[in-house]
Amino acid sequence: MFHSFFPQPKPFFISLVVWTLISIFGWYFFAAGLGASLGFVPVPEEQQPIDLSFFLLPENLWFYGYFLLSAVIFCGAWHLKALHHPWKLWSIWGSALIIFVTYFGVQITVVINNWRRPFGDLLQNALSKQPGISVDNFYSLMWVFCQIAFLSMFVSIMTDFFTSHYIFRWRAAMNDFYMSKWEKLRHIEGASQRVQEDTMRFSSTLEGLGISLINSVMTLVVFLPILLALSHYVTELPVIGPLANSLFWLALFWSAFGTLLLAVAGIKLPGLNFRNQRVEAAYRKELVYGEDHAERAQPLTVSELFNNVRRNYFRMYFHYMYFNVARYFYIQADALFVVFMLVPTIVAGTITYGIFQQISTAFGQVSNSFQYLVNSWTTIIELLSIHKRLKAFEAAIDDEPLPAIDQHYLEREAGVVHVDG
Repeated sequence: MFHSFFPQPKPFFISLVVWTLISIFGWYFFAAGLGASLGFVPVPEEQQPIDLSFFLLPENLWFYGYFLLSAVIFCGAWHLKALHHPWKLWSIWGSALIIFVTYFGVQITVVINNWRRPFGDLLQNALSKQPGISVDNFYSLMWVFCQIAFLSMFVSIMTDFFTSHYIFRWRAAMNDFYMSKWEKLRHIEGASQRVQEDTMRFSSTLEGLGISLINSVMTLVVFLPILLALSHYVTELPVIGPLANSLFWLALFWSAFGTLLLAVAGIKLPGLNFRNQRVEAAYRKELVYGEDHAERAQPLTVSELFNNVRRNYFRMYFHYMYFNVARYFYIQADALFVVFMLVPTIVAGTITYGIFQQISTAFGQVSNSFQYLVNSWTTIIELLSIHKRLKAFEAAIDDEPLPAIDQHYLEREAGVVHVDG
């Protein structure tokens, strides 16, 4: 699943995580200070631009150079190490490009968040009939937003185009690898479906989860300082009272609570999804045999196989029911959580509407990043079920024992009857 596309996947991803942490700490403890001493001085939060000039700030230009240097060192080293790997340009350099574009997309969100304060304050002043406000004030800010939105659209469209090719290359790598081992794989139940469909679903699902994870990490890196800076506007929390860096601790607590809640509620779902693929495949395979062989797909056999399908779906429906109870409870509570916590600050009148908008957006960004498992749990369940199916291929290729469920299938096909049927 991985070594067909990535060179030496385990060392590659371990070194990627280690190098990422080194780069992050290197930026905060060395490179950022070095840039400031060289004239790339950071702009205070309250003075940051709300238009496209944000991307030309000295501190951002310095970071782009730092990122490029870090990426070239890591990718160049692995490029030389995997000189003969056929997919190195896509798996190594393509991954680096996706990471950078994801970070750039997060920066666009920062610019929009900066824009929210003057627009929110202007809206508040207009509604309260403050003097000196004209329609031109609104139109000029809306024109700035249009420029940011068009840039965001362009980046999103080009990113989707590139990642679509990236996904297909990963699928092609798995397809080529599995087909080169076809003689070892053809006896596995649903081998054709695993090569044709599961490789496609695995690459696209994992790519989506990977992008979400990268986006979550980048969002934390960018928005955590913003959230910490905005915390000084929050004077008091309900029940708790005054708390330093209150918005950060609230985001951490609320996200951890949601992650734990859904992880416990959905613990049985990966196995049920995997079994669902098995019973569907067995039912489909018998019908396919029945197209060419009159003795196959007899009513009793088909009825038994469909009963297995129905039984598993009913079990899934039950487990998804209480999982969705927990999930929707959390989603509805999430919509009011930050407002509830800001009620004392709002009543005290220490923030404007624009600042409230900034706090809500920054809190939502950080909270959603911490809630990576919450937002991705159903996709993770699907990925785990696909991984279980492709794991049988890995076992057959490496001449290792097949998973128990696949051994049971082969024995049943060979006429071995178990006590449990």
